[in-house]
Amino acid sequence: MDDAAAILLAAGRGSRMAGAVDDKILAAIGRRPVVDFSLEAFVRAGVVRRLVMVYRDATQRAKLIAIVARSAAREWPVRWVRGGRERQDSVANALRALPASTRFVFIHDCARPLVHPDDLRRVGEAVRRDGAACLAHRITDTVKRAPPRAPDAVRRRFRTIDRTRLWAMETPQAFRRTLIARAYAIVKERGLQITDDAAAIELATRHSLTLVESTHPNLKITRPADLAYAAYLVQRAADDSA
Repeated sequence: MDDAAAILLAAGRGSRMAGAVDDKILAAIGRRPVVDFSLEAFVRAGVVRRLVMVYRDATQRAKLIAIVARSAAREWPVRWVRGGRERQDSVANALRALPASTRFVFIHDCARPLVHPDDLRRVGEAVRRDGAACLAHRITDTVKRAPPRAPDAVRRRFRTIDRTRLWAMETPQAFRRTLIARAYAIVKERGLQITDDAAAIELATRHSLTLVESTHPNLKITRPADLAYAAYLVQRAADDSA
């Protein structure tokens, strides 16, 4: 997809893990930094030919430049964009950095290093067909809803939610560039708060959203233990392909 770009989000307060890891994007899975796995997946999938890297600060940017230079994406044109205060600000900054020739954009959190090339291709097919497509998985756990003003969720009366209609969103989330850029402009104009890019489409447009069910583990790194689990998944995949 010569007219598609990947926005990789390495910025944000969530890149640190409570004193255990200063920057989970740069932490190692085996001998490779977390971000390198996402770069390789996009290269193998062949769905984009351009990269926008959203970084946290000058120190992180310098380290990311070195990683990209050694990665499978080293031949791609790269634009470097400073992240904003919130995730939605970071994405908006990245969208403004895209060249006008970009027709489609894949927005991916670097904290999901194990996204599979096959799933990226399926998202790519869906976004070209439908204009907005997101990787997601069905919720299989029983979900309880606590009453309002009960964040501690201790000794409350709960309500069970019908899980057959629930999906957990993943990344990448892919869109026609003009569609997501317009949605983010409206989000900013209205002062809305969102936690993922699909929410911008939901709140600011009438455009439908296609969910692409993930077929491979797409773990999000949030705790130190997740790094060990990711390393196990990488080794298991290597053993299976040997």
